[in-house]
Formats: sequence, structure tokens, C-alpha cells
Amino acid sequence: MRSSREAVLAALAVLLSASAGSAEPLKLNPFNDPFIVATAGGRTCPVPLGPAYTEAQVREQSHHRAERGTTCWLEGRCAEPNAYRGDARIAQAVAEALKADRALSETRIWVTVERAFVSLEGCVNDPAQAQLAEDITKRTEGVHFVLPMLSTTKEPPRYRTLPLPLRGRD
Repeated sequence: MRSSREAVLAALAVLLSASAGSAEPLKLNPFNDPFIVATAGGRTCPVPLGPAYTEAQVREQSHHRAERGTTCWLEGRCAEPNAYRGDARIAQAVAEALKADRALSETRIWVTVERAFVSLEGCVNDPAQAQLAEDITKRTEGVHFVLPMLSTTKEPPRYRTLPLPLRGRD
């Protein structure tokens, strides 16, 4: 049986491929980057689009990802010859750390990790919660960089979102 996330992603893929022919359709998460819900409390929050690329971007990224992964290892900055291999472990550790902090229980935060760079997308109630989430993420083992894109309840999303018909679903 499909999970609700898989169903949303499948529906989005159909929607994007059938979109007005102006732009090349997006491929959702073609590199299987970790994209997970870390906290799911609080109000409804627009769902991030997550990792999505056009076919041309996939070709370009494939080359860059292989190059960056190998270079990182050869320079001694990565423990493994593939800089992306530890991303799932990092995403899980960040999600668990965010869930463990009661001050973030009424937030809705998604975590995406690409070569130890962590994106935080979602909704918080105030700037202090956004800063707390960023600080917790920075302290998580293996994280090299944090890109905070958290919005407060009075702001529009600071990240790409699912199209309107699919918003609000997890």
C-alpha cells in the first residue's frame, strides 16, 4: 500500500508533467536525497516541493555530484568516497534532534540533506523557534552547512511549495 507521501508525490508528478507546456517537467527527487518531515505539529503549513529537477538539471547535477563526492573524499573532508552516502543518516539525526526539543512541538519542519548541507523548510510560530531549529541542526554530527528557510505564521513560505491543489497534505 502506498504511503500518503508517495501518493502526493505521484499526483504531483502527473500534475507537473501535464502542466502548461512552457517549461520542462520536473523530476521529483531523482537522486533520492533525504526529504523528511521532522516536526508535524502546529498549524497547516504549505508543503515544500522538495528536491525537484528538470531533465537538463538532472544531467548537469549528475556530473557535479560525482565530481564533488570524489573531490571531497580525496581532499580528506569526507569519511567516504561518496559525499552523499551519509545524507540519510544526517537527515534522521537532525529530525530526531528537532523532534526531541519540546519548544518545537508546535512547528512543521521538513529536512532535506544533500552532501551534508541541510535545508530546513516549513513553518514556525516566531523567529526564536526558527533560530532554535537552526542551532539544533548546526550541532548535529555530520552537518556541514544549514540553509534555514523557515517562515513564521505571518510570512509567505521562503521555499518552493507544492502546487495549490496539493498543498496542506503530508
